[in-house]
Amino acid sequence: MLTGSTSEISTYLGQERRLRAGRLGLPGLLLSVVAASAPMMVVAGVMPTTFGEMGVVGQPLLFVILAVVLMLFSVGYAEMSRHVHNAGAFYAYIARGLGGTAGAAASVVALVAYSAMQVGIFGIFGFELSGQLAKHFDIGVAWWIPALVAVVVVGALGWLKIDLNAKVLGVLLLVECATVLAFDAAGLAQPGRDGLSLHSFNPGTLGGAGIGTALCFCVAAFVGFEQAPVYAEETNRPHVLVARAMFLAVGFVALFFVVGSWALSVAAGPSQIVGTAQKQGPNLLFWLAQNRLGAGFTDVMHVFYVTGMFAAMLSFHNVVARYAFAMGREGLLPAAVGRTSRGSGAPAYGSLLQSAVSLVVVLVFAATDNRPHDDPTAPVLHLFTWMGNVGALGIILLMATACAAVIAFFVRHGAARAQAGRLAASGLAGAALLVIAVLTVKDFGVLLGADPGSALSWMLPGIIGLSAVGGLVYGLVLKAARPAVHTRIGLGNEAFQLERAAASRP
Repeated sequence: MLTGSTSEISTYLGQERRLRAGRLGLPGLLLSVVAASAPMMVVAGVMPTTFGEMGVVGQPLLFVILAVVLMLFSVGYAEMSRHVHNAGAFYAYIARGLGGTAGAAASVVALVAYSAMQVGIFGIFGFELSGQLAKHFDIGVAWWIPALVAVVVVGALGWLKIDLNAKVLGVLLLVECATVLAFDAAGLAQPGRDGLSLHSFNPGTLGGAGIGTALCFCVAAFVGFEQAPVYAEETNRPHVLVARAMFLAVGFVALFFVVGSWALSVAAGPSQIVGTAQKQGPNLLFWLAQNRLGAGFTDVMHVFYVTGMFAAMLSFHNVVARYAFAMGREGLLPAAVGRTSRGSGAPAYGSLLQSAVSLVVVLVFAATDNRPHDDPTAPVLHLFTWMGNVGALGIILLMATACAAVIAFFVRHGAARAQAGRLAASGLAGAALLVIAVLTVKDFGVLLGADPGSALSWMLPGIIGLSAVGGLVYGLVLKAARPAVHTRIGLGNEAFQLERAAASRP
């Protein structure tokens, strides 16, 4: 129960529908978004899979190409961030460019996609931590126990101030990156039988049937940089810092992954990397590190591998909580979700919603886990691969749609000529992302390692399709039944200010 004068209650109700401004500077914002990329998880998991399962020796060149595409995407996306400050980010931009119905569809897709990516990491986190406890302490713990503990800890941190979260993410991210950079230096200083070779940058190494799936994997590795606008309301200069953080994040992640994948190929030898990756699998990074830096260093790497996954889970949790908050504030979700904690100013109820979803999904996968965890059909591994790939597909489609929204927004506001260069960049990036999305759906069975003709190859991407269709129907229903709610989709604080102004009129 709120007590106090009418003006005090009104002020509080206004504040709880806003995220606290000025919480994040450029360093905190940058650390929050880069942490979602989970650098060590990419180097230890994505890269060996791309080398071994897809046979793409030119993975470093692939990261260079994708960096160019995502830089082009960021040109228009960053310019949009100067005009729209909303924790709804993707769906807010799409609503402002393509209308409220498209925005409603994008909000559902964003909530499903980011939630899937975060929940998927709980599976690999629990799997890795239970393995390390058994190896070093002879403690047998089922994977879902550390996963459930992580759900609780991440949920608790989600209730706290975002600047405190940024400090936690910063520490974990820095030690994770430092460890990988140490391996990079050792791998390049002690190359395999082919020497310090640049062969993996040869365009001829990009051929082969696995290139489509490799593109999907590598785009998913970049996911995180596009989250900067989600924190716009919590920065002190959103019109400057959000764009700056995006470009810095893309540049850093691209350089980190290019060097990391090159170091792996040099350490094993470009002529040997595919066979070595097939033999070692997810252990490739640690096997190569142990041969150069010793078992002690490899044990430390495993520790930071786990903490890096925790940082990624926390980063994705914060993003989902803010999307849910923005949707609650605008009437797309129950109003309670669109309120912040009175103490921390964080989207506490959005955080609670995501914690509940994570808890249910982990429990469902735990209840069906009756196989050894080294069995490739074990549910714990499905949790990571299924959810991760579903989320990646959703985000790729959101980025492609956002490119169209950027063009429509500036054309609608009569700024097409002034923004011609940025709109051209958005058009090129959108076309490239659509191609990648088509390849993702086409090869989804390969991404999952499913048998040819498996129903999973269409059922799982169908989750994103159903989310989009359901969101479109929801948007149309709102337009017909609750036009006031439909009108304020994507407006964020602007909608609240308009409501207060209308209420204050005699």
